Amino acid sequence: MSKYLVNKFLFTVDRDPELVERYRDEPRETVDWWEAEMANTILNCVSGESSTWLRFDDAEREALATHDYPKLFELGAHPFLTLTLFIAMFERDHAGLGFQLEYAARLAHVAMPYPDIAT
Repeated sequence: MSKYLVNKFLFTVDRDPELVERYRDEPRETVDWWEAEMANTILNCVSGESSTWLRFDDAEREALATHDYPKLFELGAHPFLTLTLFIAMFERDHAGLGFQLEYAARLAHVAMPYPDIAT
């Protein structure tokens, strides 16, 4: 499990409005594309620098591809990153704080101590 890579996906997608829409509409394709093209680029480095070792495991890939934010949280994804991205994608489908309330309800089964979110 690479919490770093999952968090990097959530962070980078959330900062690009076009990627947010792409991820909302075509989640599996976006995850596959991002893993193949973006996962191994090193953040904040000069163009052309990359790594070759980062890959999602099957549980991460499936949770990302199905927008399963409770599973992402259980896997150790940072809750603020999941919340901000999924608000950007789904708040428009709910009135008022409807999505935030749904998010909280779907994570209500998680008791303290929460999963470790350190990367």
